[in-house]
Amino acid sequence: MAVKTFEQSMTELEGIVTKLEAGDITLDDSLELFEAGIKLAKDCQKKLDDAEKKVKILTTSKDGEVTAEDFGGTE
Repeated sequence: MAVKTFEQSMTELEGIVTKLEAGDITLDDSLELFEAGIKLAKDCQKKLDDAEKKVKILTTSKDGEVTAEDFGGTE
């Protein structure tokens, strides 16, 4: 099985949420989708955490100082 990208996992997770919100599936199917959604959400969170660690490594100066910068700009 190929590893999914973050974007593929998010798209699949959004599809699961849409199906669950529609409410026209059985309880068993809902539980199965919910379980798959939890796994996808954990996978996405791990990928985000890994990306944050990589950014910290890349922004660490030669003397070991980490400069903290906002990723999203101003709010």
